[in-house]
Amino acid sequence: MIEIKEYDAVIFDMDGVLIDSEPLWKIAMEEVFHALGSTLKKEDFQKTVGLRIDEVVHFWNHHENWGISNESEIEEAIIVKMIELISKNAQPLSGVIETLTFLKNKGLKIGLATSSSSRLIKVVLAELNIARFFDFVHSAENEAYGKPHPAVYVKVAEVLNVSPTKCLVIEDSFNGVIAGIAAKMKVVCIPEKTHFPNQRLAVADFHFETMNDFLLEIQD
Repeated sequence: MIEIKEYDAVIFDMDGVLIDSEPLWKIAMEEVFHALGSTLKKEDFQKTVGLRIDEVVHFWNHHENWGISNESEIEEAIIVKMIELISKNAQPLSGVIETLTFLKNKGLKIGLATSSSSRLIKVVLAELNIARFFDFVHSAENEAYGKPHPAVYVKVAEVLNVSPTKCLVIEDSFNGVIAGIAAKMKVVCIPEKTHFPNQRLAVADFHFETMNDFLLEIQD
């Protein structure tokens, strides 16, 4: 049972939580990686869900022995493709607008803590028309370490001037859930539907199938 009055802030992940972008990431990575001669498929990218794009590229460069010295060029190609795909396909996940509206009306502070780059944050917030809901947005690209390190969540709580123990995190991936827990926050897990079932997500404090289910819970 979630008593929303026990929290001062709710901090959202972005990909797979606010927008159904995980399938788009897989399309972008598959296209860019295949141009390098890779045979990786969309299902392979399950291994790197929740990581920053630089960490994803670095992982596969070494895992697949591509021998690429300038990984930033690959990162840039993926980001450019993602901007194109989001601009064409952006839709908020069901229940997102209603949940953000409810939390705002309750007077809670609302943050965004994501592994995506600042450029992608701007595109998503603009395309979904939800920037007005957030008191602070932060990309893990501005931290020394990305998720599962808690730094991105800790920073958002700090800027919002809220104790981590008074923050509720909304996540969809294992790396994100671990980041929230490590930041000493309570974590809601709403698994992204294109991922393979991950039993490790059970470590989250609360579990819901959809954002609508979460909203029904906190409205009671």
